[in-house]
Amino acid sequence: MSTVPRLVVAAPSSGAGKTTVATGLIAALAARGLAVSPHKVGPDYIDPGYHALAAGRPGRNLDAFMCGPERIARLFLHGAAGADVAVVEGVMGLFDGASGRGELASTAHVAKLLRAPVVLVVDGSSQSRSVAALVHGFASWDPQVRLAGVILNRVASDRHEQLLREALEEGSGVPVLGALRRSAAVATPSRHLGLIPAVERSAEALKAVADMGSLVAASVDLDAVLELARTAPELADDPWDPSAEVAPVGGRPRIAVAGGAAFSFSYAENAELLGAAGAEVVPFDPLHASALPEGTAGLVVGGGFPELYVRELSGNAALRSAISAFAAAGGPIAAECAGLLYLGRELDGLPMCGVLDTTARMTERLTLGYREAVALHDSPLGPAGTRVRGHEFHRTVCEPGAGDHPAWGWRLPTGPRTEGFAGGNVHASYLHLHWAGTPELASSFAAAAAAFDAGTGPGTRT
Repeated sequence: MSTVPRLVVAAPSSGAGKTTVATGLIAALAARGLAVSPHKVGPDYIDPGYHALAAGRPGRNLDAFMCGPERIARLFLHGAAGADVAVVEGVMGLFDGASGRGELASTAHVAKLLRAPVVLVVDGSSQSRSVAALVHGFASWDPQVRLAGVILNRVASDRHEQLLREALEEGSGVPVLGALRRSAAVATPSRHLGLIPAVERSAEALKAVADMGSLVAASVDLDAVLELARTAPELADDPWDPSAEVAPVGGRPRIAVAGGAAFSFSYAENAELLGAAGAEVVPFDPLHASALPEGTAGLVVGGGFPELYVRELSGNAALRSAISAFAAAGGPIAAECAGLLYLGRELDGLPMCGVLDTTARMTERLTLGYREAVALHDSPLGPAGTRVRGHEFHRTVCEPGAGDHPAWGWRLPTGPRTEGFAGGNVHASYLHLHWAGTPELASSFAAAAAAFDAGTGPGTRT
């Protein structure tokens, strides 16, 4: 049995200000000297980056589709170890889940799995008494979801706040924990795939997080928030343990993991699983490194925004050549989304690593959604037939060369689809994967790296 004070920050819809309130709460509570554990419902990589700046510890995702509902409480307890309080930011509207699958992976679903009270962030602009009907509807829709507080956002004036509070007191029965005025100072800029990641904004992001914390501290009853979080009951689950999910390989192979501004999308548990599988995980930044880390026996290149750094990545010819040589020698590589683009021949007309015979370009069309996929060919991530659940989110397209073997197959309402590149020592795909949902991916990749390191894999170390 484990007890961690916790609450979930939700909203009636996207755009209500969840990230501002959640990040501000994390920063304000941390400023009080509390150890705050930040979490995000769903697959999003960007919000956890701001959470991490506010908390001083990794922001972690709780995705019931990719990881399975049975792991959510365990993953939460793993991430919240040693914390005084946990703040979980929801996704979309409170009851919006995986398309066509009811409540699965919704904020409400995760709140119930965590037995956590919910604070609803309501955009108060352009309404007064109607706010009570809105909150009453959300509070009564699912009796298993404990909507225990409201934070009003984008309130215009003292008079406006008074009207909203009076309406909620009269008509909803849900207490108001705070009211935030409209403030341009805490706005986080966005672009084609959402908010700009914190890693790209550096000092600007730190200031934005500090401003969010100051706004929430001045506008929200933090003592009431903490009191509410402490009402969360015990969880019967044990914390998730990566070492219990994988069998370690020998030799401690060194696995290089791309990071930095161009490849900032990663789930902390992926690296933890590789470590538990016996690998030494070494981060590096392709924007600045002229070579792979010495002794690299495996390469992981995750998601991010290479299209914004295409000139810098292309200009780093030394690293591109090193990655191409590593692949040619049989070194195992796992790449997803941004990593897929980087491994191709060209991105928007500029040369990339040339490991894959494909060119990529930006488009206006957004490809988005959860996927249930099956591996169509053997690769370092596992044998053909491996089944995973992942998430696709991109505005680029790849034009494959002749004779390529697709990585995954899945079915959409429009029919079956194949995607990505797999075979031999390389696996590259648009599909983002949370390896906690399929930990054998980490075992397989660590084993491939160990075999390469020992000279018994598809190639030999150079």
